[in-house]
Amino acid sequence: MRRLMLARHAKSSWGDMTLSDHDRPLKKRGRRAAALVGAELAALGCIPDVVYCSTAARTRETWSRMEPCFDGHPRVEFLRDLYLASPRIVLATVAATPRSAQTVMVLGHNPSSHALAAYLSRTGDQSEIDRVRAGFPTGAVAVVGLASDDWKRADEGGELLHLILPRRLEGRGDR
Repeated sequence: MRRLMLARHAKSSWGDMTLSDHDRPLKKRGRRAAALVGAELAALGCIPDVVYCSTAARTRETWSRMEPCFDGHPRVEFLRDLYLASPRIVLATVAATPRSAQTVMVLGHNPSSHALAAYLSRTGDQSEIDRVRAGFPTGAVAVVGLASDDWKRADEGGELLHLILPRRLEGRGDR
């Protein structure tokens, strides 16, 4: 089963108003959350083969905090097109994934991360699907087991396997 991980960057800082939106870094809380989320994904065996990451500072920094959790060091592509991309652009990016990849992470922004997580989560725990549809906070990751074995057909959706939310992980300590 192919797995698509739709990830939203961790909590970013608005502390320096001279920075462009693209250049905003993570807050301290976001840096902690990104590491916790990466550790949780690794503990669940959700290790990406390929990561497509927006070029925004907050997504790159989120990835830098998650990456040490994935011993396999996935292939990472930083793509400007994913900065505030539409769901259609995200799906086109996923469609170009090599067949050899079993698990892909797209690390981007709302509203596309939320829209795609809600749209692609067709089956699974209904309370978790409802949670995804209600909102997709910073640092969230939806892991969807795709119905199709073809990345070009990712838009057919699948089963919501895991919903990782930073606030659920806080206070647990390191694994």
